[in-house]
Amino acid sequence: MTASRAIWEGHLLQFPKRPAATWDDRAGIRLLVSVAILELAIGPRFATLTALGLPVVSPFIRVPLLLALALALAVAFARVTFPALGLRPWREWAATEKWYFLEVIVAANVVFAVLYGQRLADPAWMALSFLWGFHQELVYRGMLQGELVRRFGRAAGVVVANLLFTFGPLHLYHLARGISAWPMFAAIFAIGLFFGVLYLRSGNLWIVGTFHGMGNAWILGAATSHV
Repeated sequence: MTASRAIWEGHLLQFPKRPAATWDDRAGIRLLVSVAILELAIGPRFATLTALGLPVVSPFIRVPLLLALALALAVAFARVTFPALGLRPWREWAATEKWYFLEVIVAANVVFAVLYGQRLADPAWMALSFLWGFHQELVYRGMLQGELVRRFGRAAGVVVANLLFTFGPLHLYHLARGISAWPMFAAIFAIGLFFGVLYLRSGNLWIVGTFHGMGNAWILGAATSHV
């Protein structure tokens, strides 16, 4: 396969078909419980601890901790392997995945650098925002969407997972803005739907996690209220 063909197939989301999720019902329930622990019991911004009057945890501690906890819950508690979640090693990627991934990474970074070059002055926040985006994809696409698609089918799984991504605890703070928040919710839903379909078609969590993280790193920058 030529590079140009692989790139165009990637843009058309024509990836090689991957086997559907192979975990069983018990593992699926554990995945859903894991998502509930992360998003409800703890909260994406440790809202439960804040409600209890405990000190606010720095995002530089909270975000890596949440990502590590999500990985641990998926593998050690739910007993779902990294490849089953879409975290496959590079050597197992199809040519379409590799070329599409590289082309988007290069092109997007060039565009973002022109638009948001000032973010480079704070690489620590860019790295943190990247991890924050990757964590969101692990939880909402890898764990939640993966199980909902397995349980209810492709269309329902993608849409329900994205509705929870858009209107759940992760972005609930936008409601404080009232009716003016709805364009933001529409944008979040549209972007999330693209990531959901991309993950469904490619089965590759590295791709959607990296794209989301890259967008966060450049666009959010040091917007601490979003992390």
